[in-house]
Amino acid sequence: MKISLITATYNSADTIRDTLQCIQEQEYADVEHIIIDGGSTDETLKIVAEFPHVAKVISEKDQGIYDAMNKGIMASTGEVVGILNSDDVYAHPEVLSNIARVFSNVEVQACYANLQFVQRDDLNKVMRTWKAGPYSKKSFYYGWMPPHPTFFVRKHVYKKAGVFNLSLQSAADYELMLRVLLKHSIPATYINEVIIKMRVGGVSTASLKNRLRANSQDRMAWKINDLDPYFFTLYMKPLRKLGQFLKR
Repeated sequence: MKISLITATYNSADTIRDTLQCIQEQEYADVEHIIIDGGSTDETLKIVAEFPHVAKVISEKDQGIYDAMNKGIMASTGEVVGILNSDDVYAHPEVLSNIARVFSNVEVQACYANLQFVQRDDLNKVMRTWKAGPYSKKSFYYGWMPPHPTFFVRKHVYKKAGVFNLSLQSAADYELMLRVLLKHSIPATYINEVIIKMRVGGVSTASLKNRLRANSQDRMAWKINDLDPYFFTLYMKPLRKLGQFLKR
């Protein structure tokens, strides 16, 4: 079973080597790694060229990270698709083997796991842990969402439910998972282990202003899917993050 991994890059020379190396070191061999680059002007593409496991590189201007991810999904040929950001790494070499084992059950359509936020200059320094927990149809109504970098789905799920909605900006990942899991009722399997280390200071963790903007987009995510959150749902979503600081 081929697993397609999509990495969006743009002037990512400071971190992309770690991302590439963690995929190169995976025990699971049937991997298609696709790089979608936004037209980098630094050493990003030169570093990518050093890694022969990379299957495809598309470098051209785009409309941002979610547009790049959409291009990667469309270019992928694997049965299962995952996304690894250019400043993230897998927590250990068995991650993709474990993902493949989960999807060996033909009834599994999607899976997700836990994530650790780490210092940008020290991947072993854990700042907080996002323990996702099991999913039920009510989860989103209580402010829950899975860590998007840990989210793997079968390719046909994107064909059924669609890809990232660019109008949702930084909340596009939330809207996609809301649409896939809640609106389309795609079942998801929870893997109770940390599989991703994410550097703090990325697109989704950059500032309070960005978070506030994302929260307003969260409301739109429900509206465009004809879903009605509880009155407290969108307040619960950021509050749930407070517990992550207690789980180092």
